[in-house]
Amino acid sequence: MGYASEKWGPGNLPPDEEYWAALLRDGEHGKAAPVIGQMDYWYGREAAAPDRPARPREPEAAAEKPSGAAWDEARAVMERGEVLELPVVGYNRGGVLVEWHGLEGFVPASHLVNLTPFSDERHKYNELQRLVGSHLRLKVIELNPERERFILSERVSLVNEERRRELLDNLLPGDILQGRVTDLCSFGAFVDLGGVEGLIHVSELSWGRVAHPSDVLEPGQLVETYVLSVDRERGRVGLSTKRLQPDPWQSVDERYHVGQVIQGVVTHVVDFGAFVRVEEGLEGLVHVSELAEGNFVHPRNVVKEGSVVTVRILNIDSAQRRIGLSMRRVQ
Repeated sequence: MGYASEKWGPGNLPPDEEYWAALLRDGEHGKAAPVIGQMDYWYGREAAAPDRPARPREPEAAAEKPSGAAWDEARAVMERGEVLELPVVGYNRGGVLVEWHGLEGFVPASHLVNLTPFSDERHKYNELQRLVGSHLRLKVIELNPERERFILSERVSLVNEERRRELLDNLLPGDILQGRVTDLCSFGAFVDLGGVEGLIHVSELSWGRVAHPSDVLEPGQLVETYVLSVDRERGRVGLSTKRLQPDPWQSVDERYHVGQVIQGVVTHVVDFGAFVRVEEGLEGLVHVSELAEGNFVHPRNVVKEGSVVTVRILNIDSAQRRIGLSMRRVQ
């Protein structure tokens, strides 16, 4: 089986049934592992003392079977080529065990990096045990929900890591890059720039008001972004899409003037008045005293969100990004 950035080749056997069966039964290299005390294939989640093996896992103590949603999410992660940072929770004769969203994953020893060459099987166990409690950056290379097989690789992730570091080192504020939206949350959108993930804060999505990033973007969408900031030490990149468009407040005085009658859409109604969108990124306020003649209990008795209204411009303050509007002075 091949995968996105690497093929199985000499010394890196294809993960067919015979290979994995031998790996899980006898160890990675097909040699019978020595019995140390009551050592079994599966080691417990707590590392054993150097002179005492970890407690074997009992079948009845096995974790509850992961949900189908977890496997679906793992499949999406593999297809996107994402790198996961996961804790090592155990080890066995062939490699180490990791955990992610209820799934127990396996990292073969041949796919681990920075391991001291093994002089014997006991040395190998000690090296693998040493990793328990640490976190590894891994990439999913094989999934088989039917056989509950979740295989990851640290070695493959390094290809991404080198690319990520190269991109990060070359990124500069002001760069314009195309990326793909990977996730949306209440505070913004995450975008993959080809190995480096950046964040477009919700305030940087548009010059206009955005209630939620999903109102303007969707997962998987290609989007052009402007690099706002680069934190190489923490690996964080700040992005913007609105900076690729002219700021409407910069030229508001050229397009509008006091006394002008225009139309707009009511975006919010509050106790002290109503906000009206004149154009994308440009909102003005109709103060409660400028809504209508006469007495009314609340501005909602006069206007509601989404209504198209005709207003007269009372004042423009481009420096403070404010426009005063009136509905009652239109006539």
